[in-house]
Amino acid sequence: MGFAQKFNKFFGYNREEEQRRLAELRALTAEEKADRFADLIDADDFVPSKTALFFGQFWDTFRKPPRQRKYVQKLDLNILIYALLSFFIKTLDNSNISNAFVSGMKEDLRLYGQERNLFTTFFNVGYIVGLVPSQFVLNRVRPSIWIPTCELIWSGFVMVMAAARGPGLLYVMRFLLGVLESCAYPGFALVLGSWYRPDELAKRMTMYDAAWAIASMFSGYIQAGVYTSMNGLAGLAGWRWLFIIDGLIGVPIGLLGYYSVADFPINSRVRWLSQAEKDFSVVRMEEIGRKPPKKLTLKRLYNMLKTWRPYGFVVPWALFSICDTTSYFNLWLKDLGIYSVQQINLIPTGGYALGLVAGYIYANLSDRAGTRWPFLMFAVFICFLGNLLLAIWKIPFGLKFFAFFCPMVGYPLWALMLTWSAEVFQDDNELRGLLPAMGSTISYAVQAWLPLLIFPTPEAPVYKIGYKFTTGLVGIEAMSILFFLYMSKREQRQRGMVINKFGLAVMAEDLEGLELAPTSGTPSFEEKNKVEFGAAEKQSL
Repeated sequence: MGFAQKFNKFFGYNREEEQRRLAELRALTAEEKADRFADLIDADDFVPSKTALFFGQFWDTFRKPPRQRKYVQKLDLNILIYALLSFFIKTLDNSNISNAFVSGMKEDLRLYGQERNLFTTFFNVGYIVGLVPSQFVLNRVRPSIWIPTCELIWSGFVMVMAAARGPGLLYVMRFLLGVLESCAYPGFALVLGSWYRPDELAKRMTMYDAAWAIASMFSGYIQAGVYTSMNGLAGLAGWRWLFIIDGLIGVPIGLLGYYSVADFPINSRVRWLSQAEKDFSVVRMEEIGRKPPKKLTLKRLYNMLKTWRPYGFVVPWALFSICDTTSYFNLWLKDLGIYSVQQINLIPTGGYALGLVAGYIYANLSDRAGTRWPFLMFAVFICFLGNLLLAIWKIPFGLKFFAFFCPMVGYPLWALMLTWSAEVFQDDNELRGLLPAMGSTISYAVQAWLPLLIFPTPEAPVYKIGYKFTTGLVGIEAMSILFFLYMSKREQRQRGMVINKFGLAVMAEDLEGLELAPTSGTPSFEEKNKVEFGAAEKQSL
């Protein structure tokens, strides 16, 4: 056995075996599927209780038949929970630099210039360097190996930041943290999109994205608690303890990833799924038209770049990030001079809580409606309103608080856009992984220098052009969403695609005898939530 074969056996993929297994599953008849998945398919006459129907309005597993519910709950308890924990700790570690800055680090390290912005710049540069290469790595190294390993190394670097005696060490660590984090967000977005169906995906993607808001909230509470109880302990300032504690939290989470991350249905080797459940997962994705992974080459990447798809996604995605002004809230609070350090860290958590609620509402309604773009447009409007009010600036005190909270309420844009792209581009697994990486590369490249120009730290909190500039960009953001909608519909018409019973566009030959959704209009919510294996139709309601 050569090196490449040994590597693929332990760390990578066996593409030939994947193709053989996929062909075998595609060749199964309806009767063979019903027999193989007998323990996963419920009786046709299942009727959920009124209680289940009620709670099913908020989380879909309540309305599913028992066997399907158990299967999806397995996915949630392992893939989703670990994704949440991983993104939580990464966001916690990334946001603590801002909390530390306003909690004594600025004065201790004499950071009176552009250092705060430069911390963000170095992180962004590292993120840019790692984003696209990390997706090539994930095409060759399993997510269950690569992501947890990066998590453990990341946690060690966070603790090293507590030893800083000046900005130099922090610049180096922030760059390395950016490189290590670059695999996580697009990687988990790809993994989640490979296991969940349309009626399940937006809520999970939003929950994953919501880890940002939860971590931002906890960062404030943790910093407030650390500053109060640990400042001066063992001769260390409270902000140094924040880095140490955050790094320690990340170690067990990283170790958990080696067990929980399931890779992809076609090549998963996790112990918490039986072989029948792994085969069932492949068939689930085949039925909605979602294609399994293939080898990513430079030629494939070049062919992707010749289509509208990368540009249609990258522009709104990048603008979502570029227009984010949430990190300037605590600078305004500190400038007021009426709040304690603890209050400066805690007050913005109210906005993150609003973001959590708004994100869930957007996701639940979009899953039920079977469409994404109207909810994206509404979230963009909220962001536009907040930036416009901050651009005016001379507004009542309470209205200014409201304006700072608005971008947080509009934050769930990323989750909905990821869900939408996973559905529109479900015929290309690698493209779905590359798109958030490409979009983030552009946004981080811009954020590496733009805040230095439009949000210079010495001007804080009153910026001459900052909020005016972002208000205009949010308007362009809205137009880019409409462009994505137009181009996706145009592509479907040009390729002669049809709508399956899940409301997704697929090629006619991919249906393989499955019943089409009505062509005269949008399929109903109930029709989209059917689970069918050939002739054996099973209701999920």
